[in-house]
Amino acid sequence: MNHSLIIVLKKYTPIFSTVFFFVSAFLMFYEIFYFLLLLGVLFLLISILALNFLNDIDKTGIEIFGRIVAYDSDEEGHKTPIIEFQTSDGKFFKGIPLIHSSSDVDKFRSYEENINKKIKILYSADCPENFIIKGKTYTFFLNLVAIVGLALIICSIAKLIGYL
Repeated sequence: MNHSLIIVLKKYTPIFSTVFFFVSAFLMFYEIFYFLLLLGVLFLLISILALNFLNDIDKTGIEIFGRIVAYDSDEEGHKTPIIEFQTSDGKFFKGIPLIHSSSDVDKFRSYEENINKKIKILYSADCPENFIIKGKTYTFFLNLVAIVGLALIICSIAKLIGYL
């Protein structure tokens, strides 16, 4: 994925989220199938962008070892590893993977045994802060999100043109 596209997505996510919320709220009361169409397009777009990034980093990413220094918990208790690594040109980075999944079981685990553990990561040569944990497979979930998005789009369009 293009480095500048990721910067634009990070920069405008709060604005997009706010606009999406208000448009969605309006569409839910106006015509629910317009909302489902919008939601389907969003699901499909997110999955395509994420799969494109994973494909790109798998082909061009640089594989190195990083070290888990801590875990960040969100409001619900899901934990994401904070990883520190040194790039091939000697720069140090510390952050969370660009794509990471967590389950409800993670809320109850401490993961203290993983602190200072070395793990393989893939980082983007263009933008080293965009990295993923090597070996984790996200494609099943992202494909499922794409299928749900397509189903919402097809059902919404069919309803809106009168087939359902």
